[in-house]
Amino acid sequence: MNAEPLVTVKNLVKNYGQTRAVRDLNFSINPGELFGLIGPDGAGKTTTFHILGGIMNATSGEVLALGRKPRDVRLEIGYLTQQFSLYQDLSIDENLKYVAGIREVQPAEFEQRSTKYLRAMDLLRFRDRLAGKLSGGMKQKLALCCALMASPKILLLDEPTTGVDPVSRREFWDLLATVVGDGVSVAVATPYLDEAERCNRLILMHEGEIQEMGSVPELKAGLHMKRLEVRGGRLEKLERNLWALPSASEKIKDIQAFGDRLDVLTAQVEEAEALIKTAGAAVHSGDISIEVQEPTLENVFVNRLKGKVHVDTETRYPLVEKPAKAADEEAIAARNIFKIFGDFKAVNNVSLSVKYGEIYGLLGANGAGKTTTIKMLCGLIKPTQGDMVLCGAKSNLRSPALRERLGYMSQKFTLYDDLTILENLEFYCGVYQVKDRLKNERINWVLANSGLKGQERMLTGRLPGGWKQRLSFGAAVMHQPEVLFLDEPTSGVDPLARREMWRMIREFASDGTAVLVTTHFLEEAEHCSQLGFMVAGELVAEGSPSGIKESQPGQLLEMRFSNQQAAYELLRTTLESWRVTVFADSLHIVVDDPDTELSKIINVAKGAGIEVVEARPLPFSLEDSFISIVKRASRGNGAKVSAA
Repeated sequence: MNAEPLVTVKNLVKNYGQTRAVRDLNFSINPGELFGLIGPDGAGKTTTFHILGGIMNATSGEVLALGRKPRDVRLEIGYLTQQFSLYQDLSIDENLKYVAGIREVQPAEFEQRSTKYLRAMDLLRFRDRLAGKLSGGMKQKLALCCALMASPKILLLDEPTTGVDPVSRREFWDLLATVVGDGVSVAVATPYLDEAERCNRLILMHEGEIQEMGSVPELKAGLHMKRLEVRGGRLEKLERNLWALPSASEKIKDIQAFGDRLDVLTAQVEEAEALIKTAGAAVHSGDISIEVQEPTLENVFVNRLKGKVHVDTETRYPLVEKPAKAADEEAIAARNIFKIFGDFKAVNNVSLSVKYGEIYGLLGANGAGKTTTIKMLCGLIKPTQGDMVLCGAKSNLRSPALRERLGYMSQKFTLYDDLTILENLEFYCGVYQVKDRLKNERINWVLANSGLKGQERMLTGRLPGGWKQRLSFGAAVMHQPEVLFLDEPTSGVDPLARREMWRMIREFASDGTAVLVTTHFLEEAEHCSQLGFMVAGELVAEGSPSGIKESQPGQLLEMRFSNQQAAYELLRTTLESWRVTVFADSLHIVVDDPDTELSKIINVAKGAGIEVVEARPLPFSLEDSFISIVKRASRGNGAKVSAA
């Protein structure tokens, strides 16, 4: 990283008419560096990428790639856009050959590279499959292979893993680690801050300007704060009472609610702990545990941009009082359900229960059976075998009367692009038979909480993906449903908007709505009170987020080496490959027996002339837990885990 930068940006400005999309950007990207761009929707990330990729000219400033203007070295730049479109009627192999032809790749090089990248992405056995028949995650992995086909020196990736399942995301980023190790400069924009943790350096953008720049440790250290993880009973009331204490606003910077904990951000740890204990005693929340942790990248993001992005939290949803449900009453239940298509067992003996007021997260890789399970749970398809309960009903789950009590936000379709925002909301008011006296109030609530007041006449198809997701959520809850199904509700949504969406989801749950949600973003699964992990049609783990993480066997290690790339390649052949992944300047390694395996890793590295600089234990994240559970279950020794 001491060599001359491959990309240099000086005083970059881009105007669209009177709108200044990018304002005086200055940064550089070094050879073999993984450089990240994060920021809310409309921050200017995609415009910056268009200019770096030579697709668009700057209004002013200087941009150099490989010492020349980007448009003059486009054959040296790989670019995966948000709207990347594969040729759906061509196979994987034919898509790659088409790109190779355009990029002037020789036949021998094509065969070598295509085999290398397809094998790394676990696509080699599917190379004759049509692109149109691939899952979303497989398409994104193929898109990356296409971008790498010309062996570019610079690789630009604009939100490359939106909608990609956690296993495929891990494979995607592991391949990027290899690419970076080969000396390629990679710039990636992502709405997922756990992915951004893998970057060597980051810039945080807002309204076309750089707000922060540095490595992940530098950005976290710049907060000068700690994060207190608070666990105990009655957390919602604890949070309200905590903010009500006279000195809370001075001692506490931020509180974020998750499924089974609160995260309290503070620069005054002892004073904040005392306030938490006082608030806990006042609400009789039982035993409270407080763990002091380092801040997350999301803490940096929210703290830096809080106040700069206006979010309407004052407009309240006009609730209609409904009969109270018993605390243990099931809203959704499945008892030993199966779904078999011909010889294929899509869902295999799944049992789960979701009570009113609970948020249940159903997680799994693509093809795990989540969507089929949800379709059975909401009455769209009948199970081959087993029993179900929905809003107290055990039969006739497709009745119109029952459907009026459900809300459903689909991953692929909720809104009509050729209708205006207001027309879409009015349409859903009609579908859900929202009473006239509530209609205007609820439409106003959706517009306010989506940040779309004053934009009612805009065609919905013109909205960016994140804004459309927020509007889709609003449309799904117009009728105050008793049960709410959310299929990847925050896909492509930036961290601030995602946080607000989860605030709204929690509000519905606290009012008694049962929520079943799927997500590929494991950090946000922390918002769920209960989780279920599916693998190959089976429910292989179930429990609270904290319980799932604490139940993992072995230990997660963070290790730094004198030659990280060499250590990464060596250990992925020594250990099972899923156990080793790159995070910026360190490796995360999962071991079953740290007392014996750590010394073996150190000896293997030394035998190859690689020194271990640092090794320390880390707590399992939900993503680490998910990968571990899926991989162990896939090899046949992953008996079902039940974690409180």
